[in-house]
Amino acid sequence: MLEDAEFEARVADRLAALPGVQAVSLGGSRAQGTHRADSDWDFAIYYRGRFEPQDLRDVGWPGEVSELGEWGGGVFNGGAWLQIEGRHVDVHYRDLDVVEHELAEARAGRFEWQPLMFHLAGIPSYLVVAEMAINRVLHGELPRPEYPDALREAAPAVWWGQASMGLAYARANHAPHGRLAETAGLIAQAACQAAHGVLAARGEWVTNEKRLLTRAGLRDVDRVVAGLTAQTLVEAVDEAHALCDAAVSAAR
Repeated sequence: MLEDAEFEARVADRLAALPGVQAVSLGGSRAQGTHRADSDWDFAIYYRGRFEPQDLRDVGWPGEVSELGEWGGGVFNGGAWLQIEGRHVDVHYRDLDVVEHELAEARAGRFEWQPLMFHLAGIPSYLVVAEMAINRVLHGELPRPEYPDALREAAPAVWWGQASMGLAYARANHAPHGRLAETAGLIAQAACQAAHGVLAARGEWVTNEKRLLTRAGLRDVDRVVAGLTAQTLVEAVDEAHALCDAAVSAAR
């Protein structure tokens, strides 16, 4: 099996040769040096104008290659799950026109919330900006943006607004009726939204939810969820609200 550095270079070179691709980056734990031996490889390909997923299929790597927009049609607009030389590789499509637009929006303190599979809180449209700030560029050139002051000012209130409304709905419409699953789901979602608010206030980029609650100091929400019973849901929602409110307030 190839050494990691040689494998990384070979895959990046092949991705960079695809028509329309102008840059390739490596993200996730491998870009940050926190990976394990069995960690996935997360590559992003940045294209301008037209990109054809069939060109990636034609490389011949086994796996699934999505069409553009198949993963929701927002900033996270598609990609591939591949097996390459015994390693699991994810490839994400990144439209440079979209990325540049979201960078300008983030610098103005604006962003959109978008749903995305596997993300409890959904994602902010500035996720693609965070990737450029954190990922390691292997081919081409990409900006490495600092966290915009305007985004630090605006984003926490947006995230906390979503979280607090979700908790209020749980308290009024699910908790009094003993709906444990619905209440637990809204508590978990609100905690992740509040955590986004905390990290935005600190000016810390986020690209996924894997360590989101831990980074935001909201791991104690686990205790609230673990103790849920049909008889204590109102109190649990109130406790979760207090924990999240305190964390967001302290970060501002």
